Amino acid sequence: MLPSNTPTPHFPHTHAAIERLVHWYEHLTPDHLRTLDTYYTPDARFKDPFNDVRGVPAIAQVFAHMFTTLDQPRFVVTERVVQGQQAFLVWEFHFRFRRWRSGIPQCIGGATHLRFNESGLVAMHRDYWDAAEELHEKLPVVGTLMRWLRRSASR
Repeated sequence: MLPSNTPTPHFPHTHAAIERLVHWYEHLTPDHLRTLDTYYTPDARFKDPFNDVRGVPAIAQVFAHMFTTLDQPRFVVTERVVQGQQAFLVWEFHFRFRRWRSGIPQCIGGATHLRFNESGLVAMHRDYWDAAEELHEKLPVVGTLMRWLRRSASR
């Protein structure tokens, strides 16, 4: 990390890379997973509340699993901040559960920290979202327990 008084180097390819990546995510389909290596380094790390994997095939598997377990998954990026060779995206993830509440649209809010290499490829992808609030509380049995625990803890 640079000291606050040090000017941040300008990496124009990062802005272009972010625009390409946001477009890819907002239009993601199972067929698009085969192009993941045009956005991520071969040894890129992906971490979220449920996964911590390295490499394009493992990252593709995370998204393939998303498509097999959820209906109509899609990302909407609402904000982006780019600094040097990194970016921070704020997003909404829209989907429907296949097994529970299958007809009810769901939305999870979260954010992603990305680090790019010199070629503009993602080397690190870290998702931040509250699995307890955003997902577990939406599940039938677990959700009831989570909401009760949250109310009990706030008393």
